[in-house]
Amino acid sequence: MNLAHAFTDLSGPGTTRPVGMLHGQPVHLVRLTGTGPWRQHATGDALFFVTRGHLRVESRERAVDLEAGELLIVPRGVEHRTLTTSEALVLMSAPPHDAEAAGQAPPL
Repeated sequence: MNLAHAFTDLSGPGTTRPVGMLHGQPVHLVRLTGTGPWRQHATGDALFFVTRGHLRVESRERAVDLEAGELLIVPRGVEHRTLTTSEALVLMSAPPHDAEAAGQAPPL
């Protein structure tokens, strides 16, 4: 998959595009802006790979700043949220929730 081309299909901020499953977890392309809600995944890790822009992932204990080409894995059970000051294009994977099973956007 060519990620640069795949992101052109995302119409605007907050939109996602499912690209597959990895070990039972959905993988999405996500266009992020602003501050996301606090999330915690009880059944698996969350992965964030920034392809364009800057993304901060905060936990209750620390913050990690990611630039294009950098990846972060948030361990299962760690509460976290995402923050951007401008748009970030991110490949992410996290355990499915009820909302995802219904076809909605993945929890970030």
